[in-house]
Amino acid sequence: MFHKFAAFALALTLTLPGLLLAATPVNINLADAATIAKSLDGIGQSKAEAIVAWRDAHGAFKKADDLHQVKGIGKATIERNRSAILLSDASAGSTAKADLPTKAPRKSKEDAVED
Repeated sequence: MFHKFAAFALALTLTLPGLLLAATPVNINLADAATIAKSLDGIGQSKAEAIVAWRDAHGAFKKADDLHQVKGIGKATIERNRSAILLSDASAGSTAKADLPTKAPRKSKEDAVED
């Protein structure tokens, strides 16, 4: 009985740090360094400032893998945070359709005859 409890306690102890350090979704093209540092696992204030400096110098990140360009950020950090790295504003996607030009309605054969 004790061994089962000990195994459970060990499993819980090993799992909790991963849950506590889970990344929070953040738009790396809009967020300031403090927000990036708080949101991404393994990204402290200095790396977050490097992300913002790179973005200011080179423009918006087009994909999460572009973070490789920032000194000190490797594949493991990107993979650990991939699901939390946002590149565009989620609310903009809902209005993007309204911004597209609309096509003129197709004329039917009857309308074409009248012209």
